[in-house]
Amino acid sequence: MSASGGTKAIVAALAANLSIAVAKFVAFLFSGSSSMLAESVHSLADSGNQGLLLLGGKRAKREATPQHPFGYGRERYIYAFLVSIVLFSVGGMFAVYEGYEKIKHPHEIEAWYWPVGVLVFAIIAEIFSFRTAIKESNQTRGDRTWTEFVRRSKAPELPVVLLEDLGALIGLILALAGVGLALGTGNGVWDGIGTLCIGILLILIAIVLAVETKSLLLGESAGLEDVEKIKAAVVDGETVTRIIHMRTLHLGPEELLVAAKIAVRHDETAAEVAAAINAAENRIREACPIARVIYLEPDIYNALAAATGTNPGKDTEAPATAGGTGEGPASKESGH
Repeated sequence: MSASGGTKAIVAALAANLSIAVAKFVAFLFSGSSSMLAESVHSLADSGNQGLLLLGGKRAKREATPQHPFGYGRERYIYAFLVSIVLFSVGGMFAVYEGYEKIKHPHEIEAWYWPVGVLVFAIIAEIFSFRTAIKESNQTRGDRTWTEFVRRSKAPELPVVLLEDLGALIGLILALAGVGLALGTGNGVWDGIGTLCIGILLILIAIVLAVETKSLLLGESAGLEDVEKIKAAVVDGETVTRIIHMRTLHLGPEELLVAAKIAVRHDETAAEVAAAINAAENRIREACPIARVIYLEPDIYNALAAATGTNPGKDTEAPATAGGTGEGPASKESGH
């Protein structure tokens, strides 16, 4: 995902949510609708979400330091996790509480035109924000389904904004239904039911976001497409004959660590091996530009030992996974 695309979607969502939050709160003051109060808190929480995402994106750009030699790219994951757990859950739990109270102590909605008018305005604004997020996501989604995009995206901003906007649109429809039924029947319980449904929806979305961002925080490998590109780039068939094993790890959405033990010919000189490693690094960066930190360790491949399982660096065709290489650090490094 391009950083500019994610920022554009975040800013669009922030502008929409701030205007909607103010409008909903004014509607609550004039009508006393609990759905309007829950929705105003929801929109205010969403605004805070976008603020956190922007802050995380800014902090992630800091240069690497001796204390944090791989940089601060994962700050974007941390702030996305805060969005999913703190603000979304706060909005959801508040809405559940408000819905319960309104069902327990219902009262008639006053000045019905305020909540109805604000809800229509909010739906229009959210559609604009949702459309922007979809447009920006389509630039990097490729042929993946929306579910795959949310689950596999290494950049957290667009999936978060997409789910927020989707939840907001569904919540607005639920609020409109609750207000409409309360007005039509004269029973304020329907307003409380709508509020309760909004809270449950927000909590469910918070759980989905928490699960996905937790995986990113733990450390995910490169996508299968990038793994295959890197594998093809490493081997030149001359000095580097194969990959004995390889691991990849996202240091951030646009920063990838590549660590591999590579097989070289036994009769090559140290100078020839060093030149081959430099060439392999250049090929990796050309094939996968986000590969910022590369460790390549040369070794002599032993087919017999690999076949019997006695060689700790035995060959494997399994896709690279996140984590360590299983052995010591590589002998050749290039990075920041």
